[in-house]
Amino acid sequence: MFKNHPKGLIGAALSNMGERFGFYIMMAILALFLVSKFGLEKTEATTIYATFYALIYLLALAGGYIADKTKKYKGTIFAGLMLMTLGYAMIAIPTPTPVPNFALYLTLTCIGLFVIAFGNGLFKGNLQAVVGQMYDDPRYSDKRDTGFQIFYMFINVGALFAPMIATGIRNGWVQSHGFEYDPDLPALCHKLINGTITPEAMETFKRIAGEVSGGTVTDFSAFANEYLNIFNTGFHYAFAAAIVAMLISIAIYIANKKKLPDPSKKAAATAEAKAEIQMSSTEIRQRIYALFAVFAVVIFFWFSFHQNGVTLTFFANDYTDLSMIDINLGFTRIKGAEIFQSFNPFFVVFLTPIIIGIFGWLRSKGIEPSTPKKIAIGMGIAALAFVIMSIGSIGLPTSAEREALGGLTNAQRVTPFLLIGTYLILTIAELFISPLGLSFVSKVAPPHLQAVMQGCWLGATALGNQLLIIGTIMYENIPIWATWAVFVVACIISMFTMLAMVKWLERVAK
Repeated sequence: MFKNHPKGLIGAALSNMGERFGFYIMMAILALFLVSKFGLEKTEATTIYATFYALIYLLALAGGYIADKTKKYKGTIFAGLMLMTLGYAMIAIPTPTPVPNFALYLTLTCIGLFVIAFGNGLFKGNLQAVVGQMYDDPRYSDKRDTGFQIFYMFINVGALFAPMIATGIRNGWVQSHGFEYDPDLPALCHKLINGTITPEAMETFKRIAGEVSGGTVTDFSAFANEYLNIFNTGFHYAFAAAIVAMLISIAIYIANKKKLPDPSKKAAATAEAKAEIQMSSTEIRQRIYALFAVFAVVIFFWFSFHQNGVTLTFFANDYTDLSMIDINLGFTRIKGAEIFQSFNPFFVVFLTPIIIGIFGWLRSKGIEPSTPKKIAIGMGIAALAFVIMSIGSIGLPTSAEREALGGLTNAQRVTPFLLIGTYLILTIAELFISPLGLSFVSKVAPPHLQAVMQGCWLGATALGNQLLIIGTIMYENIPIWATWAVFVVACIISMFTMLAMVKWLERVAK
């Protein structure tokens, strides 16, 4: 797989595995943690989640600017790794639940999230720019798309295990204190403590409390406080797993640092040969216009795709029969809405060699689609995923109806294969868009703006993430099937917009 690729590729990918591990822990548990820790409504939790994920990508612009100005790309990447480690440590420290000072503890959590986001901004875009520069060498230039697909596959290896490890840590902590995991119980505990629980939900709470404790509960208020504290302490320890992954990534990065290209040396060489390779201002403008056109389109893909951390996770928690995926290890059980986040990286690792093989075969026949066409196809595939979700959600009660009941029985929930199939299709779409988008940016961006343009790609992702709140608002206020239908429309519009620009983008890329 790595034959005829730059030697630094595997080192760069392995260095990024820790970041992906932490990213997928956060994607799997952050929204649910905010709801269970602070008693936030889903829309409030999504506001924090969306802002955090927007900053992760938006701050890549600042990271790219810092690296381009200082020419210390490798130092900037290392600083990002260290800051992310510090941020995870801040969130991993257990604090009491229910929180004694809501504003203080929520603020501390948000500060920790900001530190992670800023560290990611220093790290992510610059490492991607370094990978792109490996393929500026004429020996590897024709393998740029494949190189980014391999890079994308390997960084997802860490992401594959992150949600399962986080779930196992949380459930193991709950189990060690004599309780069992239940997806509806944290919200019911908060409603009981706040005095907002309905009579129907109270009956559900009493039933679940007896089931998870293995006996008769007499003091429901005391039980609610104890369960919330234990449950969320388990969440804190789950965040700590990301610290271990980050430390491993730091060690790998230090060991492979010398194998990575030095962009500052390349910039100096470029300056010496400026008279020979300088682009005209017209060509630079055309390239930037083309890149920003693609950025505008992919905003709507990320708005749809990154629902996996919010509405799709809420759907897994609220409407999916979790009893069908329950791995009992004795000391813990791998069970919960969070584990669905493992399917996306699993499919990335499994499908990437297949996708690479298909593109390679098409290339040998001279009929491989251009990168812009691949991105457009990916948009259409993403629309198909949400069509399946919409059809599978017909007949489900609304979010308000479900909350009034205190949750659904397993018989009222949908099969987990609905979400698994959706993640399979969304992953195929992602492989047509994300790694190839990175490749397109590295190919089209003017040499002196490589890191900044990679940052702009991540900035477009940031805007898509900031729109995530719209998904949760729909999830809580309209029929569930209609929520997914909105994403179908967004992806289809994006696909046709991209197709309309294909010829222009292909011309600029050449």
